[in-house]
Amino acid sequence: MNRHLSLGSVVLVLMLTSVLVAGGAVVWSVRQVTQPLVAAERAVQKQIEQIVHPTPTISPDPVTIVKEVQGLSRLETAAYTIEKIVTAESQQGALAFLLGDRLILVAHGQVIAGVDLEDLSEDDVRVDGDGVVHVSLPEAEVFVAALSSEESYVFDRDTGILGQKVDLETQARQAAESEIRRAALEDGILDMAQQNAEVTVRRLIRTLGFNDVRFTS
Repeated sequence: MNRHLSLGSVVLVLMLTSVLVAGGAVVWSVRQVTQPLVAAERAVQKQIEQIVHPTPTISPDPVTIVKEVQGLSRLETAAYTIEKIVTAESQQGALAFLLGDRLILVAHGQVIAGVDLEDLSEDDVRVDGDGVVHVSLPEAEVFVAALSSEESYVFDRDTGILGQKVDLETQARQAAESEIRRAALEDGILDMAQQNAEVTVRRLIRTLGFNDVRFTS
């Protein structure tokens, strides 16, 4: 009788297992059917929310752009370091041994150029219907053309018995400043300063939400 009881227990366990497996299969099937429906319902609900409560697109007006750009103030965008040899002389001639004065100045200087963005006005910035920002920047200019007192020096000086001219070195330094300024201008420092200013201003305006920035002269 114990054998029959054990056999009956095994059969009962197998039947319960089959029912549980079948039930699990049904639940899995239901989930497979309902999950796409739930996802679709959520997508539709999200689209409805976007229509009813759209995300606003906020773009700064030209006045805001002008103020942001003006915040850069005097934008230094190009710098040249130049060395020049300048000769200055006074009272050269037959009496040079007595009254003459001559010196050679080794001049080290720096020229800095950029754009003064404080001169930018509202009329210089325009946003068209396609969201393109048109900017007319002030022209680049030289901000600084100066010698380095530490690196500039008198290489040689030949002075007559009575001829030392007190302000000769000062005149030589002034002439050297003019020379380094002229050399930087001839080498295109203003063009470089203008181009670099456009790069900087374009980057700033893009942070305000505008992708297309064009510069006009």
